[in-house]
Parts: sequence; C-alpha cells; structure tokens
Amino acid sequence: MLMRLLDILVPVYGIVLVGFLYARQHAPDLRAANRLNLEIFTPALLFDVLAARDFHPGAYLILGLAGTLVMLGSGVIAWGVSRWIRLPPRTLVPPMMFLNSGNMGLPLAVLAFGDAALGGAVVLFMVENLLHFTLGVRLLDRHLRWFDLLRMPLVMACVLGIGASLLEWQPPAAIGEGIHLLGQVAIPLMLFALGARLTEADLRHWRAGLLGALLRPASGLLLALVLLWLLPLPPEQIGLLLLFAVLPPAVMNYLFAERYGQQPEVVAAIVIWGNLASILVIPAVLALVLWAA
Repeated sequence: MLMRLLDILVPVYGIVLVGFLYARQHAPDLRAANRLNLEIFTPALLFDVLAARDFHPGAYLILGLAGTLVMLGSGVIAWGVSRWIRLPPRTLVPPMMFLNSGNMGLPLAVLAFGDAALGGAVVLFMVENLLHFTLGVRLLDRHLRWFDLLRMPLVMACVLGIGASLLEWQPPAAIGEGIHLLGQVAIPLMLFALGARLTEADLRHWRAGLLGALLRPASGLLLALVLLWLLPLPPEQIGLLLLFAVLPPAVMNYLFAERYGQQPEVVAAIVIWGNLASILVIPAVLALVLWAA
C-alpha cells in the first residue's frame, strides 16, 4: 500500500517541488506560460480526450452531476461559514467551490486509477471549469456578458470535443496527433506552475488560509459521502468522486480575485494553504479508497 501511494504521489508532488525550488532560485515570470496553458495546451487536452473513440459522454452523466453538486454544496456551506465569521462571501465561497481539478485532479486520477480514469477526470475538470468561468465569474462580476464565455478556448474545446464524440468524428491522424502532443504539455506545466505559485505564501492571512485548508476538503468529503448514498454511481467512478471532493482550491481563484479586486491577498492565502494541506489530505483519502477497493 505504501509503495502504491508513493508511485501515485511522488510524480505529482515531485514536479510541484521542482517548480517551487526553481521559482525560489530564479523567480521566473510564468504569465506567458500560464496563458499558453489556458488557451492552447489545456483546450488541446480536453478536445483530445473528449473526442476519443472510447469516450462515451452518457457514461459520465451521474459523475458530472455529483461533481456539480459537490461544488454547489461546498459553496452553500462556505456562504454560511463566511456569514458566521464575518468574512465577505465573495472572498471565501469561490475557493471553496472551485477546485484544483486540473493541476492535481488529472494526474492524480490517472496515477491512482489508471488511464481508463482519464475520461471521468476530464469530465470533472470540464464541469468545474465551465462552472468556474460562468457562475464563478458571475459571483465576482455582476456585469458578465455571457456571450463572451463562448469565445473562451476551454469552453470551445469542450463543445467541439463533445460534439465530435457524439458524431463519432475524429480529425485526420496527422492533425489529431498534433493536438495530442499539445495536450501532453498541459499537466506537467500545471504542476510546475503550481509549485512556483507556492513561493508566494503569505503568512499575514494564515487564519483565513487555515480555515480554507480545513473547510475545503471537509465539506467536499461530507457532500461526496452523502451523494454516494443517494446516487447510483458506477463502482469505478467512486474513487474519482472522492478524490475530486477533497482537492484543494484552484489557483484560478486567486487570478480572478486579483482581476476583480476581491481581497486577492486573502484569497491567495486560502489557495496556497489549501494546496499545502493537500499534501496530508490527499494521501489519507487515497489510502482509504485503495484500501476499500
């Protein structure tokens, strides 16, 4: 069991550590790389998986619903907690709802459950991103123009990928292989960028960071366990949902908070401390999932 956990966790957290150590030494400006990942590499990965011949959208409907309910339920719980502790809901709610389903979720799912789990992990990643770029932005910007969402590369890749799958169409081999290669860049670059972001940990807001680090996995796990009792989720997708439910806050929460002026320094603390806490939370949950399998 220990060796299995190490095989899952060391590649993921190892790349994060490389990013952290490199950023501490050289302080690279990763804004261009992050933009490329958001607009080129990750959309290529999404399209590549969603348009694959062995991907059947109907097989993941319940998983997608469960992931959506975990996020929405976590937001409701966070809203109640924010009112109780008098922290602005728009500061706490988004990082409790929107998870690190790309940087952490995709590689951990594949390493823990095999290549067959990539389809389900991508569905959860797609659902999380669609909600984040719609409801998440709407929480921060009440003047959001919904039409602009359709022009986002991530949204376009999801629509085109699902459409290709339903029509059983695939691009020519030469083009498809190029899209596949572009998509392979996404996950390592996500992990490296996450490690670089951890160098910006801010101790001034440690209380908010610690609160988020505890509330994010606790609320998600509680909701996931209730949903597993209520929904007929296929056995091979149970581990995916439990892993998704305890993922730390997405780094994108900080970028949106900075863009819309919603206490970005507090949101950064919540995101960074949440990702640091995942070093303890995710191995514990994976150990339970693998033991029960």
